[in-house]
Amino acid sequence: MVSENKAIEHKCIVVCGPTATGKTRIAVRIAAEHNGEIVSADSRQVYRTLDIGSGKDLCEYRIGGKTVPYHCIDIAEPETVFTLYQYLDEFNRSCNGIISRGALPVIAGGTGLYIEGALKEYDVPHAPEDVVLREELMTKEKDDLIDMLKKYPDIFARTDLSSKKRIVRSLEIAIGEEKGTTSGHEREKLAPMTKLVLGIFYDREILHARILARLESRLDSGMIEEVERLVSHVKPERIRMFGMEYSHVASYLWNEVSYDQMKENLYHSICRLAKRQMTWFRGMSKRGIPVIWVNGDDQPAIDEHVEKFLE
Repeated sequence: MVSENKAIEHKCIVVCGPTATGKTRIAVRIAAEHNGEIVSADSRQVYRTLDIGSGKDLCEYRIGGKTVPYHCIDIAEPETVFTLYQYLDEFNRSCNGIISRGALPVIAGGTGLYIEGALKEYDVPHAPEDVVLREELMTKEKDDLIDMLKKYPDIFARTDLSSKKRIVRSLEIAIGEEKGTTSGHEREKLAPMTKLVLGIFYDREILHARILARLESRLDSGMIEEVERLVSHVKPERIRMFGMEYSHVASYLWNEVSYDQMKENLYHSICRLAKRQMTWFRGMSKRGIPVIWVNGDDQPAIDEHVEKFLE
């Protein structure tokens, strides 16, 4: 019998893993079958109009004539910088709201820093955007930026060192703390939750084939036109910060590379991203967040883990 003064622990399911593993489809199915709502953990899906390139796939949220509710998608303008600090605010509010409605939070995404920061409740200071500092830092080599960040051990330890833009953002925060320009507020406390973390994977050859097929589908479905609209009103340096699809397609639109070269470069970049994501998520188990790995095609195994967790 549970003591009356013991906090109730709610349940939460996380579906994570490398790009192109079908995380959204799997998470939405779980949510639809178990009265759940999706909380996106994707650093680009927070931005409006970044639809095809970020893989929002909102059509997948509709199952059996009903739309599964979702959160942390389309909540910021692309001209603005949406930070981890802001994401954690939105994550806590979204999960608490879902729990208050008696529903199941299902977190889905491939941004490891967002997932780990949310689950471990990182205490992240708010550092306002410093455009001048950011532009200066972006001109430096990544290894030099890493050496700079090592001077701030706490921030260094929780930074995704595979991403130059995340290293730069961490330096913005660290330097802002030194200058006393960071600030914060009392974040809404996240309700206690027990978590099932499912990592979705495919063998390397199959994953690369899925990446190529998805890339071709996105290019055929209007991704170039999406980036074209973006470059008409967003600064080039900002577009570069949106990651591979937007950066590579923009280079093609700016006549820096041919279409075929852009497609090949983008494919290889996405494959490298998938490798980095797998490294991050495998490392989460060592950092205190156990991940159960399941092949993306093994629906019975996924269902078995979910049913056992929720029973």
